[in-house]
Amino acid sequence: MTRFFFFLVGFGFTLIGSIYIIIYLNLTTIGYNFLEYVKFIIRRPECLVFIIGIILIVLSLPREEKDELHIRYFSKL
Repeated sequence: MTRFFFFLVGFGFTLIGSIYIIIYLNLTTIGYNFLEYVKFIIRRPECLVFIIGIILIVLSLPREEKDELHIRYFSKL
């Protein structure tokens, strides 16, 4: 249940951050080049929420056990 909660929070943070990144893309119409745009969004806290959201989503994903033995049975037709 906690993984699901962190997944939803991470999804919300990612959504909010990506909306701000798209909104700030309008700065390129007033003369900012791409490098200045990237420098600007790195400094904005509402855009850093995007990165925090991605980290929360990745941490909430289930991990596979490396010690498990998976045996597949195939029937001959």
